Amino acid sequence: MRFLVVGAGALGGYYGGRLLEAGEDVTFLLRPRRAAQLARTGLVIKSPKGDYKLASPPSVQADAIGSPYDVVIVGCKAYDLAETIDSFAPAVGPKTAILPVLNGMHHLDDLAARFGKERVLGGLCMISAVLDDEGTVMHLSDLHGLTYGEQDGSRSARIEALEAAFAKANFDANSSQNILHDMWEKWVFIASAASMTCLMRAPVGDIVQSGATDVAIGMFDECAAIAAHNGFAPRPQAIERGHAILTAAGSPMTASMAKDIERGAPIEADHIVGDLLRRGPDAKRLSLLRVALAHLQTYEAKRAREAKAKA
Repeated sequence: MRFLVVGAGALGGYYGGRLLEAGEDVTFLLRPRRAAQLARTGLVIKSPKGDYKLASPPSVQADAIGSPYDVVIVGCKAYDLAETIDSFAPAVGPKTAILPVLNGMHHLDDLAARFGKERVLGGLCMISAVLDDEGTVMHLSDLHGLTYGEQDGSRSARIEALEAAFAKANFDANSSQNILHDMWEKWVFIASAASMTCLMRAPVGDIVQSGATDVAIGMFDECAAIAAHNGFAPRPQAIERGHAILTAAGSPMTASMAKDIERGAPIEADHIVGDLLRRGPDAKRLSLLRVALAHLQTYEAKRAREAKAKA
């Protein structure tokens, strides 16, 4: 299979690099700045699961895509999705499968509107990874899972082909016949963790130390109720795991969105929190999730105002 991995950041660089390491046919779609950086340093992965370096990873820029690929893996931030779709559109042919690993669900609608629902798989990843200042992919824990599947749950030929390719790679790949349910469960956890750690501006352990575990559980359960309203009630194991993580004494965990706020970066407030709230039975009701969204939107308004003042 010919893979086009959109970007070589923390997610694309890791999963694309592991596929290259396994001998798969992988090309990275790069912006000029990242292309220049990789030309200097190569693709470098530092990981508890084993380091990897490739001096000259195959790459292409948007204006040079010559033909369709079998699979396009998309792992951008939601606020970059529209621009990203335009960049890889020439790589999508009649038989191309698009595998997005964004959080939330709205990106499935955006991709289907542009390319047709039949081309879009469901997908999610479980990994903690960042790029350092030199562009090295830093994998920070033992987790490096990738779950994927047809939205209708079928066992298609392209899922079987992906299974064969991913089986050789150094990450934990799992095909799922319940991928939408899996994605909703991750969304519930990501939205509640982001809402709590951003609203409190603190890691889970500090929130627990303050005695606010009931607030954390309330946030998770509110998000879970919205999932149930949409026909995807989190399964008992997902609820138990979510509750445990959000009430772990001494935990240093903060959501990546909280880290983005700390460094003054853009955030996925609407895609992860706002869209979830809108899918509930009463988005205007005063609730923990609505308060969290107001907090995130206030940050975005302040950030936009400051950027305008500097312009």
